[in-house]
Amino acid sequence: MLTNSDLVELTAFRRALHRRPEISGQEVETARTITAALKQLSPSRILTGLGGHGVAAVFDSGTKGETVLFRAELDALPIQERSDNDWVSEIAGKSHVCGHDGHMTMLLALGRLLSRKPVAKGRVVLMFQPAEEDGSGAKAVVADPAYEQISPDWAFAIHNEPGRPFGYVSTCTGVINCASLGLKITLTGKTAHAADPQDGVSPATAMVELVPALSALGQGGALDDSFRLVTITHMQMGEPTFGVAPGDGVIYATLRTTGDAGLETIEAEARAIAGDAAQKHGLQISFEVCDYFAASINHPDAFAVACKSMDAIGVSHGTEGVPMHASEDFGVFGWGAKSAMLCLGPGEDFAALHNPDYDFDDNLTPVGAAIFERIARDLLGS
Repeated sequence: MLTNSDLVELTAFRRALHRRPEISGQEVETARTITAALKQLSPSRILTGLGGHGVAAVFDSGTKGETVLFRAELDALPIQERSDNDWVSEIAGKSHVCGHDGHMTMLLALGRLLSRKPVAKGRVVLMFQPAEEDGSGAKAVVADPAYEQISPDWAFAIHNEPGRPFGYVSTCTGVINCASLGLKITLTGKTAHAADPQDGVSPATAMVELVPALSALGQGGALDDSFRLVTITHMQMGEPTFGVAPGDGVIYATLRTTGDAGLETIEAEARAIAGDAAQKHGLQISFEVCDYFAASINHPDAFAVACKSMDAIGVSHGTEGVPMHASEDFGVFGWGAKSAMLCLGPGEDFAALHNPDYDFDDNLTPVGAAIFERIARDLLGS
C-alpha cells in the first residue's frame, strides 16, 4: 500500500511533469525524468529509446512465468493551458491537458509497490510510451528490435475519462476505442487572375463536391461492426486575396471505424472518390496519412482478469460510456498480447480532456496504482 509520504512525493512529481510538457516525438526531458525516477526503484532492467523516446522498466521475479505490461504515455498536447495552479505549464502552447502526467505517475506508484514486494513469478514491465497523441508511438515501440526483450503476454492501460463518477472504471470486451486516421487530400491546379478565372484550374468546384461525398461515406451510428464516421476537420483553398483565382486546395478528413480492416476499406473509398473528382476537374491530387490509430480491442481474458481484480479491491466498474468513438494508441500492444483498456473516472462534472482548463486529479493516483498492482499479483502472485 502507498504511504502518505508516497502520495505527497508522487503528487509533487506529477506536478513537476505537468510544468514541463513535451509534445509527441519530443519527449526528451520527460523520458530522462522518468528514467531517473525508475532507477531509484532498482528494477531488473531499464530500456530507453524505445520507438523514439520510450522507456520500459522490467521487474523480473527471477522465476519463470508470464510477462505483464502496464502502459502510460509520455507526451503532452499542443494546447495553451488556462490555469491558476502553481504547477501550470511553463511551456507556451503545450500542456498535459489529457492526463498523461497522471498516467505516468500511476506507473511510478506501481513501481514503488513492486520494488517493496516483488511478484512471485514472471515479469512486470512498466512501459512509458512516446507519441501517443498522434498514433505513431505504439507502432514504433513494438517495431523496435529491443521490444523483443519484453514481448508481453498481457497488456493493460488506464486512461482517466471525465464524465464518470470518481473511481468508477468503464470497460468492456471487444472494441473499446475506434480505429482512425487523418487523410490529407491536396488538390493542385493552376492560379489565374481573378478577372480571368478561365485561364486557370481552380479546385473550388471539386472541393464543394468532395465535402458531402466524403461525409456520406460514414455518418456514424451504433458502434457495431458497420460503424463508419467521416469528419471534415479542415479546408483551405488558395490565398486570402481578391485578385487571384485559386490554384490549390487542401481537405483534412478524419476516418473512423470500429476495426482496422474497416478503416482500410473506407480509406480506399475516400481516395477513389477524391481521385475521380480531381480527374473530372483537371486537377493533380496527392494524399498523406496522419494520426493513424489502430483499434483498441479488449481481449475477453484480459477483461475478465481486470474485472476480478477490481472486484477484489472494491473498485466499481461497468460499461458506462464504452465503447468510445475516440481513438487511443494502445491497441497495437494487443496485437501480440491479451490486452485491456480501463477508463477511470475523475468525476462527472470534471473538465473534459483536451480542454485548456483540464488538470489531472492527483487523488486518482492511488486508485490506478491499486488496480494495476492487484492485476499484477492476481496474474503473477505475491
